Amino acid sequence: MKSILSLIAAVLLLSSCNSFLDKLPDDRTELNSVQKINDILVSAYGTCDNCFIHKFMSDNVMYNGSSYTAQENEEKLWRFEDVQTEGNDDPRSVWNDYYNAVAKANTILEAIDELGNHNGQLNGQKAEALLCRAFAMWRLADIFCMAYDPTKNYPGLPYPTEVGKEYFDRGTLTELYDKINADIENALAIYDDSHIPSTGHKYRFNRKAAYAFAARFNLLYHKWDKCIEYCNVVLGENPFSVLRDWSQYATLGAADTGNRFANSGDPANLFMHTAYSLAGRRLYAQSRYNHSTTCASYETTWAYAPWGNGSGTGNALWIANKMWGTNQGCSCYRIKEFFEYTDKVGGSGYAHIVMNEFSGDEVLLTRAEAYIMKKDFASAVQDMNYWMQANGDQSRSAFPVFTVQSVPETMKGFAESVVNPGSLNRLRTFKKSLHPQGFEIDSAQLPYLQLVLHMRRIEQLYTGRRMTDIKRWGIEYTHPTPDNPRPEDDDKEVFRAGDLRGAVQIPNDVIQAGIEPNPRN
Repeated sequence: MKSILSLIAAVLLLSSCNSFLDKLPDDRTELNSVQKINDILVSAYGTCDNCFIHKFMSDNVMYNGSSYTAQENEEKLWRFEDVQTEGNDDPRSVWNDYYNAVAKANTILEAIDELGNHNGQLNGQKAEALLCRAFAMWRLADIFCMAYDPTKNYPGLPYPTEVGKEYFDRGTLTELYDKINADIENALAIYDDSHIPSTGHKYRFNRKAAYAFAARFNLLYHKWDKCIEYCNVVLGENPFSVLRDWSQYATLGAADTGNRFANSGDPANLFMHTAYSLAGRRLYAQSRYNHSTTCASYETTWAYAPWGNGSGTGNALWIANKMWGTNQGCSCYRIKEFFEYTDKVGGSGYAHIVMNEFSGDEVLLTRAEAYIMKKDFASAVQDMNYWMQANGDQSRSAFPVFTVQSVPETMKGFAESVVNPGSLNRLRTFKKSLHPQGFEIDSAQLPYLQLVLHMRRIEQLYTGRRMTDIKRWGIEYTHPTPDNPRPEDDDKEVFRAGDLRGAVQIPNDVIQAGIEPNPRN
């Protein structure tokens, strides 16, 4: 691991090789100027990501057979079991990293209070620190908690707000979401990004990124009107100004496609961050568990869908023709590894990835889903058509134009996927049975939701965010294993709606320090 930074919500005190960060918060009085606060703000962003964890838990990965190998953490995640390894992609590192980001945000907020925010001169810095704290806590909740459900008494997580104070009480998940919401709303009320330099602007909570985060959170928080309001700020009058222009990818090879996705100059990339991770290389590995051509053919990019199927001209999606790898690891280069050498001769160093955390396309589909929840089907269909125009080749005969009337009729033509298809891959489809957690839908909304969720699945492929949708929509699927390659429906390999294993177990040493573990039955 590159480094485990020092303050983990005062639950654990871990060693770090970064002497400057080790001094915080004990030497926080050194943050006695606007410039020093500006300099330290960049440390309030995490350096880990959940894409690896959630990828191997999700239905975007399939079993390739026992003849292929898997890393220990991949095996555990696939089986929905506790991970004991401690690499950069593992739960313990992610927990430490994001709680460290919370600690840095709290140190900055305290320094702003001590310095004095006269006439709001530090409103921008304060808003950014609040957003960093809210984002880190939301990311932790996304991994280590169930989906937000105000009807259930699910455990939340400790929410540190003061430097040097111990926090052991998890509270409820509803209380956790309320606290995240308060930080977001307080940040937006004073939001100003004029202090963020143009260099690295996309790696900070710039204006569009701030509202994209608020929009995503409010969708998960079941606040449809707020979600739409914040999406509108990002998308403006012309959504295409922040949508990915896939036609520019048409002639690119794998490496150039990866570079393009990591280009901060692309208007579609609203907020990006780097992480120490092996997720880039493991996407393409001939592993026991991976996004295989079978998964692509029956469930994701090549599946029979309203825009066609396959990898040729019969599929209108651009991404369908931008897939590389092997039968066992088939991927678009949405996440590319960038290797930092510490010893070029010895070939050692650190693997990085660059994540597009918020994109215009995702915000568009977020708004479409919120419109459906409001039963504004006309507005939702308009957004789905915007997404198709940006993500599809309009010259192909399979290119669809959706209407309020056509979506329900079109979706009738696709069978719902079987939860446990066994060896019969033809029983797999993109259309999933939905069991919403903490809210209700009716039959009129269902076809629109199934379509927009598949669009979201395509849009967020390889990012791990599919697992967020699986949890909140109660999507059920099966993970066969070498010792049970064709499990029955009631076996532990089946992930059910409201499955408690969707909340990754918190690290052992955190439990030993006195934090309540996640329940398992």
